Amino acid sequence: MNENTQVAQRDEGAMTREQSDETRRRATLTPAVDVFEDPHALTMRVDLPGVSKDKLEIKVHDGSLTIEAESMVPVPPNLRLSHAELRAPFFARSFTVSNDFDTSNIDAALKDGVLALTIPRREEAKPRRIDVRVR
Repeated sequence: MNENTQVAQRDEGAMTREQSDETRRRATLTPAVDVFEDPHALTMRVDLPGVSKDKLEIKVHDGSLTIEAESMVPVPPNLRLSHAELRAPFFARSFTVSNDFDTSNIDAALKDGVLALTIPRREEAKPRRIDVRVR
């Protein structure tokens, strides 16, 4: 060894194997989202593979929309999972919603791992045609 060689030292902040396994299982993923906007509403499609309705939580508060979900790895009742290369991920994503949208009337539907959210535009924020009078 010379002066430039570093000896590995134990990191006191390092996790134990049990802690690291739990952390890997609870790793938070940011789901992919497609956003479509038209004069009447904003539609979001959020990819949440393996998520069921009971493991999905959508919250809206003070102009912030939060989506949290947990995916489940299905295991038949007569079997015990002894090895899994895919951990059940936790999904989380947050958005700021403009005051132009009516967050009290959000429509949410989950189908085949895709969450569809539709947020209607407030009536006063919708584009409207102005008639011009001739004098």
